[in-house]
Amino acid sequence: MDQFPDLDRRQALFGLGASLGPVALAGLLAEEKKRGPLAPRPPHHQPKAKACIMLFMEGAPSQIDTFDPKPRLGELHMKKFVNNSEKISGMTNGNRFYVQSPFKFRRNGRAGIPMNEHFVHMAAAEVADEMCVFRGCQADSVNHPTALFHMNTGSRFRGDPAIGAWLNYGLGSENQDLPGYVVMTELAAPQGGSGNWSNGFLPANYRATQLRSTGSPILDLSPPAWKTRSHQRANLDILQQLNQEHQQRNPQHRELVARMENYELAFRMQAQVPEIINLKDEPRHIQEMYGLGDPVTESFGRRCLLARRLIEKGVRCVQIFSGGWDSHDYIARAHAQRIRSVDKPIAALIRDLKARDLLDETLVVWTGEFGRTPDNNIRGGEAAIGRDHNADAMAMFFAGGGIKRGAVVGATDDIGAKAVEVVHPIRDVHVTMLHLLGLDDNKLTYFHGGRFKQLSQFGGEVIQDLIA
Repeated sequence: MDQFPDLDRRQALFGLGASLGPVALAGLLAEEKKRGPLAPRPPHHQPKAKACIMLFMEGAPSQIDTFDPKPRLGELHMKKFVNNSEKISGMTNGNRFYVQSPFKFRRNGRAGIPMNEHFVHMAAAEVADEMCVFRGCQADSVNHPTALFHMNTGSRFRGDPAIGAWLNYGLGSENQDLPGYVVMTELAAPQGGSGNWSNGFLPANYRATQLRSTGSPILDLSPPAWKTRSHQRANLDILQQLNQEHQQRNPQHRELVARMENYELAFRMQAQVPEIINLKDEPRHIQEMYGLGDPVTESFGRRCLLARRLIEKGVRCVQIFSGGWDSHDYIARAHAQRIRSVDKPIAALIRDLKARDLLDETLVVWTGEFGRTPDNNIRGGEAAIGRDHNADAMAMFFAGGGIKRGAVVGATDDIGAKAVEVVHPIRDVHVTMLHLLGLDDNKLTYFHGGRFKQLSQFGGEVIQDLIA
């Protein structure tokens, strides 16, 4: 079906089914089954990266208190705040005051990247020199659920495919025995739940597989002791035959096809996943590097180490969520705790990928859903400094995958309220991520609801300033 590069194969087959004979249609369906929905596909152009790890700080970290310090706020501290943003949060009311950051900052690496004092491990030159901090991104929403959906799916409304689903739709996966898209959360899911990693209107094969935060990452991973692999295979063969008969009578039911393929994938995963999730196989110094064994870093460190192992085995996209960044008050305490929980694991991930020659082909993205304001939230006084939601300015950073090394791109105004240099909307970030993985957003489309749809919704531009 190369003459229909923008159509899903099954869409094209069923759309042409009336003019193809039943024999020809059956042959094409057999070819598709053999090929598999997650089989590797050629990129649109030469890629700089093969895989993506997205580190999502849910709740929106403050750019002013992480990677974008603003000394000017020291002069304005506790003076009356004037909000000039057109994107007003519902919490913006009452008397508000400018507040300086409660944190000290240090410059790190060759580029002198400013970081909050609690970034200790990421501040090391060998890590900082791999990072590219981007200060020019602007969001469209100041509400957590819609902003989360936007950053993850390109749309502010639930129901669109997540970026990991688009990557697998466009490129497939390099390991047919593992999911192409894996998500790891904490005990509480981010606002919007699974809508943040949905397949949306894409076939169900492209939905993320979520690994559980406690206990076995995947339930029923091992079969009962009395059931052998041959017994399982025989049962699946019978089920496959029954499903195929039903599918031939109802070829428009894509969900059934996806279910059949997922049963097969689950069977194959039983052979590979137990080995991958057994982190005890890692040398002690690697476990310690990621912070395993330390209650502060154990949770996020375990997920970062697992992300490296999954990418190493050919998984296309891994997404890790860290919650608790919504600091409307007591930001000094809350952000310090959150930073310490992710600092060592993220530094370890970058070091580990580089040591294994995987960093150059893996795009690492650190982001939240928006930024925060330069003023104190109404819920506390000076002793309980916090910040409100801000869509006009935020901080994110990239590493590996063709990104500039040791750089700061873009800038915000002197109080960190608004991006003023190299300003780009979220859709341009998405277009750039796809570009680095060899995909053209204008070609990566799917026909749904009467039109061709894409991650950016209506197009965007590559942020050339970020690319090496």
